[in-house]
Amino acid sequence: MAVKVTKKQRKLIEHELRRGTSRSRIAALLDVEYEEGAKLIDAVQESIRPDVKDQIKFEFRDGEMYGIISKLLENSAVVEIYWDLSDRSKEDILETRTIVNFKDIKEFTDLPEQPEDKKIIFEYEPEESE
Repeated sequence: MAVKVTKKQRKLIEHELRRGTSRSRIAALLDVEYEEGAKLIDAVQESIRPDVKDQIKFEFRDGEMYGIISKLLENSAVVEIYWDLSDRSKEDILETRTIVNFKDIKEFTDLPEQPEDKKIIFEYEPEESE
């Protein structure tokens, strides 16, 4: 049976997952039993997993940063930073290619192609064969 998730529930789950909130806490915020909350979380979680080439906004030490995902890891992504759009005060402490935890992604953006995009080598994970 398919799980029905309301827009309000989806928004709350996405927000809390990005913050790294535990599943039990999210279930409590949804005011449902843990088992039902886990089903709702699972239904939303896959839909918000970022993909290679997603443009994102994230925070680093209270600075607003933008970039594009060039490789996915288990719970984080390799991101090429768009310095023209990001907090330049962080340029001395961050590499142009950096690791961003999924929970630190604040939003997905839809920016026009940036000059940095032409130099990026996007790395895809090989599909598992059965």
